[in-house]
Amino acid sequence: MIKITAAAGAAFALLVPVAGVAQDAPSRTFALPQSCTAYVTVQMKNCTVSHHFTCSEDPAGHQRRVDLDESGMTYLGTTDAEGQWIASFHPLGGHNDSLTPNPGDPASFSALISTGVDTYDFRTDSPENGQIHYVGQDRLTGKSVVIDGVTLEESEYSIRATDAAGTEIWRSAGHEFISRDWRMFLSGASTVKTPTETWEADDSPVEFIFPGEPGFLSISPKHGCGAVISLAPTVEETNHDHL
Repeated sequence: MIKITAAAGAAFALLVPVAGVAQDAPSRTFALPQSCTAYVTVQMKNCTVSHHFTCSEDPAGHQRRVDLDESGMTYLGTTDAEGQWIASFHPLGGHNDSLTPNPGDPASFSALISTGVDTYDFRTDSPENGQIHYVGQDRLTGKSVVIDGVTLEESEYSIRATDAAGTEIWRSAGHEFISRDWRMFLSGASTVKTPTETWEADDSPVEFIFPGEPGFLSISPKHGCGAVISLAPTVEETNHDHL
C-alpha cells in the first residue's frame, strides 16, 4: 500500500536503458543495479523471459520483476510480501502505475494459502492514465504441477478493471500458478475481454534457471518466438501477474 519510493524510482531508471540490447547479443545478460540480487530467471511460452530479484533498499518482503521480449524490456514491477502490486512501469505504453493507499480489500497471499481463496479490491494511480479500479479473486484449485523440476500450485483467477467513471476497460479470467516458497504468482492461460475484442494467451513458465546455470539473467527469450502476433489491441494488464 505504498507508492514508488525515491530509491525504487532510481532503480527503475537504472534498469530502463538496458532494454534495447536483446536482439543484438543473444548471449548477453541483463544488468541489475548493484543493490539488487536476482534469484530466478523464468523462460515462458509467450516469447518472454522474466527475471525475479530483490533490492536491499526496498522494504522487507518486496520483490521486483523485469520482463523482456525479442525487442527489449516490456515490463518492470514491484510486489510486496502479500503479492500486492506496489508499482509498475510499462515501456511499450510509456506509463507508470502505483498502488493507492488504503485498498478496500487488499490482496493477501497469506489468505490465499491458508484458506484457498482471496478476494481483492484496490485502485492504482497513473500520471498518464489516471486511476484504475481493480476487483477480483484468486482461488487454489487443489492441483499441483511440476515444471522444470519446480513444484507449483494451480490457481484460478478473475479480475475486472474499470476507469474512474466506472466504465469497464477490460476483464480477464484463467489459470495461474503460485509458489509458496517465493510467495509469487506466475502466469498461465488466460482469456482477456475488452469492450470490443476477446483473445486468449498462454504465458505459462517453461524453464526455471537459477544463479550459476546457463541462461541465468539472459536477455533472450527462447520459447514461442517468431509466431504470428495477435491483431488484438494491446492490453498490458492482461492477468493477475501483470499490473
